[in-house]
Amino acid sequence: MPISVSRSTAVAGASLVLAVLVLAGHRLARTGTASAPRAAAPIEPVRSQRPQSDLVVVDVVGAVRRPGLYRLRSDKRVADAVTRAGGATGRADLAGLNLAAPLVDGTQIVVPRRVDAGQPPAGDAPGAPAGGSSGAGPTPKVSLSSATVEQLDTLPGVGPITAQKIVDYRTAHGPFASVDDLDQVPGIGPARIEQLRDLVTP
Repeated sequence: MPISVSRSTAVAGASLVLAVLVLAGHRLARTGTASAPRAAAPIEPVRSQRPQSDLVVVDVVGAVRRPGLYRLRSDKRVADAVTRAGGATGRADLAGLNLAAPLVDGTQIVVPRRVDAGQPPAGDAPGAPAGGSSGAGPTPKVSLSSATVEQLDTLPGVGPITAQKIVDYRTAHGPFASVDDLDQVPGIGPARIEQLRDLVTP
């Protein structure tokens, strides 16, 4: 026997079904939103700081305008150290200095001066005889193979650091066979050897 449903009851039932569907749709939409993965923030690359070049400290003396201690990068040359010291004076003898030599930490760079003909050596006092300031005879030469650090430090252009390097070299390689062996000591070049040739002995 068929069941008769009034029009108002049918409309109420359809409205109820529609409300249930709308409510279910809202819940499904919220669930989908909550489960959606969040976009990750872009990762910015970390910029590495450029390492600073190693620095060396050298002592620039002699015929320069501003002698003293200077800190330069280790890839610089002797010419750069002379420039930092104000440049060479008018009496500098740059031909006796290797301007292209690399810098070595703790060394002394001596810029030699020109010696005019007839000019007495720098060690002679004014008015003294050409051979020396007194008649006591020539000063004995310093032995490279036996002198102490203090004795080597008295030589012109040789500071305590270079004197210690001379002692370290002979400790490692034995006595000096000639003055020219000084060329193997770090920080001593041809100009310094010529400056010391008449003052030292192997």
